[in-house]
Amino acid sequence: MKLTQEEQEILDGKKGETLAKVMETMVRYGEVFGAEEMVKITSEYNHLVTSFGLKAIRPIYQLMDQLIEAGALSKQKFTADPRPLDPKVPANLIEKLVFNKFMYTDQQNYEKQLEKIGLVDPDGFTCACYLDQVGNVPKKGDILSWSESSAVVYANSVLGARVNRNSGIIDIMGSVVGYVPKFGLLTDEGRKAQWIIEVKTTKKPEAQLLGSAIGMKVMEDVPYVRGLDKWLGGKLDDDAKAYLKDFGAATASNGAVGLYHIEGITPEAVELGDSLILPDAKTYVIDDAELEKVQKNYPVIWKNPDAEPKLCFIGCPHLSLSQLIDWTKKVDEKLKEKGRTKVAVPVVFTTAPAVIREFEKTEYYKILMSRKIILSYICPLMYMNNPLAQKVPTITNSNKLRTYTSAKYYRDEEILEIITGKSK
Repeated sequence: MKLTQEEQEILDGKKGETLAKVMETMVRYGEVFGAEEMVKITSEYNHLVTSFGLKAIRPIYQLMDQLIEAGALSKQKFTADPRPLDPKVPANLIEKLVFNKFMYTDQQNYEKQLEKIGLVDPDGFTCACYLDQVGNVPKKGDILSWSESSAVVYANSVLGARVNRNSGIIDIMGSVVGYVPKFGLLTDEGRKAQWIIEVKTTKKPEAQLLGSAIGMKVMEDVPYVRGLDKWLGGKLDDDAKAYLKDFGAATASNGAVGLYHIEGITPEAVELGDSLILPDAKTYVIDDAELEKVQKNYPVIWKNPDAEPKLCFIGCPHLSLSQLIDWTKKVDEKLKEKGRTKVAVPVVFTTAPAVIREFEKTEYYKILMSRKIILSYICPLMYMNNPLAQKVPTITNSNKLRTYTSAKYYRDEEILEIITGKSK
């Protein structure tokens, strides 16, 4: 790899042994993927995927101590994925024991380490760091060092920033040294589409379901999506961003998509159009029947597939403020229609701490509380990693949560019917 003088000096140890080790890690990482040079990180903030104090990842805490002791701190302030626990979210005594004594035993100490290296606290814990209320919003063309898959695909696609699907800890190392290797989605060629997706549905497709279908088809390739712009109003407004947040998370978790282009909507598609499509691109047509087939093929791994749900998570990735308000309205209206005063299933809406604060200022907060819905900053995925929590029949509208846990997927309208119960 060809290094600049400054990069070579860091590698040679002229800025300390610890920083040299970090640079060597990044260089080796780049060489594995054929990178010929490093590129400077340009974003104001970084984002870390590792936000949870799991007992099993203690080597990470040792690494953090070495960075802190050597003064090899992040060159940026940063946000991190959500906290794994929230006392407001239902858990019995045995489940709490497993969480606190066998799983997230190092949470408090790890959060102290994160603060020392630049965490924005208390608002820094969210998978949707790019929400306006949080403030970690990279500019078009910014070079990032992120790992969280749903944030990576959003930054690349909706914001037009540039970042690879890195692994955890690579994100903080890039931030500490200030450079990442240039390959893949950091290059112009790596951002071209190998797939053309033709959306031919008769109504606006469910974001999570459409993203799932595309992710499972193209895997790690870049898709160029046609026909979705008409369902998004032809512009990248708040509603479109919220839709693409959920859509992208599904492409990234049900496949390994790090970038997608939406014709007429996303920045590079608007700017470059069909020139983003490679000559030998394949085509995948998605209609109503295809989405129905995809959903029907999802496995249900509950012990009793027909069990009554005992818990519902909405917000993986975290809900935007507009989504939170919209869900509150829909639940409230549906409960009134059915003559009910509260939800029939314990429901947890998850969002960023900064969004919660803004939501509490609105008229909808009291409505949500009156309907006995839990509002939390938790990471549903980390919560459901508890082997006991996995046994609880849990439903969700998140394809990411469905993919990584025992949660059962339902579309938004199906979820709404279930959680509001039967009419009185």
